[in-house]
Amino acid sequence: MATFLYRLGRLAFRRRHFVALLWVALLTLAGVGAANAPTAGASSFSIPGTEAQRAFDLLEQRFPGMSADGATARVVFKAPGGEKVTAADSKAVVEKAVKELRGGSEVVSVTDPYTAHAVSKDGTTAYASVKYKVSGMELKDSSRNDLKDAARHARVGGLTVEVGGDALTEMPKEGAGEIIGIAVAAVVLVITFGSLVAAGLPLLTALIGVGIGVCTITALADALDLGTTTSTLAMMIGLAVGIDYALFIVSRYRVELSEGRTREEAAGRAVGTAGSAVVFAGLTVVIALVGLAVVNIPMLTKMGVAAAGTVAVAVLIALTMIPALLGYAGRTVKPAGEKSRLLGGGRRAAESDAQGKGAQGAKDRPNMGTRWASFVVRRPVAVLLLGVVALGAAAVPASKLELGLPDDGSKPVSTTQRRAYDLLSEGFGPGFNGPLMVVVDAKASAHPKSAVTEVTNEIKGMKNVVAVTPATFDRSGDTAVVSVIPDSKPSSTTTEDLVHGIRGAGAGITSDTGAKVLVTGATAMNIDVSQKLNDALVPYLALVVGLAFLLLIVVFRSILVPLKAALGFLLSVTAALGAVVAVFQWGWLAGLVGVEETGPVMSMMPIFMVGVVFGLAMDYEVFLVTRMREAYVHGETAGQAVVTGFRYGARVVTAAAIIMIAVFSGFIGSSDSMVKMIGFGLAIAVFFDAFVVRMALVPAVLALLGRKAWWLPRWLDRVLPNVDVEGEGLRAHEESGAERDRDLVRA
Repeated sequence: MATFLYRLGRLAFRRRHFVALLWVALLTLAGVGAANAPTAGASSFSIPGTEAQRAFDLLEQRFPGMSADGATARVVFKAPGGEKVTAADSKAVVEKAVKELRGGSEVVSVTDPYTAHAVSKDGTTAYASVKYKVSGMELKDSSRNDLKDAARHARVGGLTVEVGGDALTEMPKEGAGEIIGIAVAAVVLVITFGSLVAAGLPLLTALIGVGIGVCTITALADALDLGTTTSTLAMMIGLAVGIDYALFIVSRYRVELSEGRTREEAAGRAVGTAGSAVVFAGLTVVIALVGLAVVNIPMLTKMGVAAAGTVAVAVLIALTMIPALLGYAGRTVKPAGEKSRLLGGGRRAAESDAQGKGAQGAKDRPNMGTRWASFVVRRPVAVLLLGVVALGAAAVPASKLELGLPDDGSKPVSTTQRRAYDLLSEGFGPGFNGPLMVVVDAKASAHPKSAVTEVTNEIKGMKNVVAVTPATFDRSGDTAVVSVIPDSKPSSTTTEDLVHGIRGAGAGITSDTGAKVLVTGATAMNIDVSQKLNDALVPYLALVVGLAFLLLIVVFRSILVPLKAALGFLLSVTAALGAVVAVFQWGWLAGLVGVEETGPVMSMMPIFMVGVVFGLAMDYEVFLVTRMREAYVHGETAGQAVVTGFRYGARVVTAAAIIMIAVFSGFIGSSDSMVKMIGFGLAIAVFFDAFVVRMALVPAVLALLGRKAWWLPRWLDRVLPNVDVEGEGLRAHEESGAERDRDLVRA
C-alpha cells in the first residue's frame, strides 16, 4: 500500500492542476445539487420491532384521520392570582383562543378545556390540546406562528399562557461556537507548522471535504429521506477528521523536506507513509459509523452512513488534494524546524551564524515529545498506575448513569415549553405531561366492547394511575384507544414500571379474550427506544471493536498492540461517560457549559459515544504507533522505537487532539440540549483518550512489554496480507534506485 500511495502522492503533486480542478468541480456539482434540491422535511422517525411503533402503525390503519404520529401542542391557561379560569372574563378569553387555534391549515383538532374536562380541580388552570396532521419537524412556520399568536393574544386578555408539546420543535440554533472552534484550530496549526500557508492547507481541504459531504447530503435528503438533522453529525465529524488527516500528511511532508528530499519526493513519501495511517484510521471511523446500523433505528443508520461518507471524502482529499496544494505552495511550506519569515523564520540563520556551536546545540536538544517519552520509558509502572487511577476516578459517576430522551421538562426555564410543563404539573400532576396511549385491537375478539371494558377496568385498578379516559372506537368498532394519565413524570422509573405493568396485564387479557393490548405515545416510545439502544450496545461494541481489532492486527502485525488499543479505548469512553453524568445528570460545573436543567442522559449517548469515540481514538493510535512500528522495523529497540515515535508524532498528535477538542467544543454552544451533550461528550472523550491513554498509557504499556509488544505467531504472520504501513517498501524502492544510479556511474 505504501508504494501505491507514494506513486499517488507524486502523481497528485505533478498533476496538481487536474487534481485541484477535479475537487473544485465536485464541490461545485454538490453545491448546485444542494441548491436545486427540494426542501427536505424531517426524516420519518420509526423504531422497527418496538411495541410503540406497532401501535402507531395500527392506528394509521384503523384511524386514518387521527394522525397518530402528528405534532401536538398543549396551550396552558392560568388565571391571575385569586381568580379562576372558569370566570366569565377568563372563559371568554380561552374560548376565543380555541377558536383562533382551530383556523390553522394543518390543524386536525382542538379540544375545548370546558367540554373536555381539562380544568384543574382548583379552577386556576386549563389547557387546550391541539393535534396536527404532520410531525413537529415537518410543521410549517406559519402553523407555529399561528400557535404563538393565539397564545400572545390570550396573554393580552390577562391570563398566563404557555405552549408545550413538539409542535414548537425547530432546528437547533447553533451559536458562534463552531466558528470559534475553527479559529482555535487555525491558531494551533500556525503554531504547529510555523507557517500561515502550511496552516491554511488542512483548514482549506477540511472545509472543501465538509462542503462536498454536507451539500451531497442536502441534495439527496428528499430522495433518501435523510431529514434536516442528518448533516449535523457529518459536519461535526468531517470537519474534525478532515483537519487531522491533512495535518498528519503536511507534518510528514515537512519532516521529509528536512531530510533533504525534493518537494515531489517528499510529497510522495508523506502520502506513502502518513497516508497509509490516514487510510486505516479512516477505515476504523467508517466501520464505527456504519456499524450504527446494528441498532436498527433507521434515522441513526442514515446519520452514521452519511457521516461515514463525509469521512471517506476527507481521506480521499488528504491523499490527493494535499499533495496537489503542496505543489502550489512551493517553498512557502518550510522543512520541519523552520518557520516562515513572517513568523520569525528569518532570524534562524542569523542566530546560527552569530552563536555558532551554541545554536547548533540548541537545535539538537530533544523536543518535548522525546523528553516525555524518555521519562515514561524510565517510569512505566508509575505512569500506568497514575493514568488508570485518574480515568477510573472520572468513570465513577458512570455507575449511576440514568438514560432517557429529553422532553419539555429538560428544557431551560426560560422557554415556554418548560413553563407549560411546570404549569401542567402544578395544576394536574406530573403525569399529565406524558399520557400513555393504550390501543386495544379487539378484531379477533368475539366481544370487542367487553374486551375494551376489561382492559379499562384492569388499568384503573393499577397503582400510579390518576385517570383513564373513556375509550374511543374506530368506525368498525373493533379497535379502541384509551388515554392513561400516570401519577409520575414521564421520565421517571415509576412511569416506566407502569408501562411494563400494562403490557404484562395485556398479555393475560389477550389469552382470555383474544384482544391485543399495545401501549404507545411519546412516553412509551421513549422507553422502547432506550431499551432498544441498551440491548444493541453489547452487539454493536463487539462488532465494531472486533472488526477494528482485526484491522489493527493487519496494520501493526501484532496481537498485544491492538488489544492494548481496545482496552485503552474502553477506559477513555467510560471516563467520558462519567464526565457526562457528572455535568448533565448531577449538575457539576453545569453553568460552565450552559446546562440550565439537569436530567437523565440522552438514551443514544452511550452507543453514539462508543461508535464515534472508538473511531477517533483509533486515529491517534494508528498515527502514533505506526511511527513506532516504522522505527522498530528499521532496526531500533522496542524502547528506542517508543521514543522515536514520540519524537516525530507527539507534537502532531497533540495539535490534532487540540483541534478536534476545539471543533467539538464549538457545538457546546448549541441551543439544543442533545447537540450540546454530544459536543461536550466527544470533546472530553478526545481529551481523555489523546492526553491520558495515547500519550501516557500507550508508551508505558509498550515500555513494559518491550519486544513482546510486536509479537505475532508465525502462522498468522504468513496468512496476514502485508499492507506495509511503515513504508518498508519505500526504503527498498529507494535503495534499488540508489543501486541503479551507482551502476550507471560505474558504466
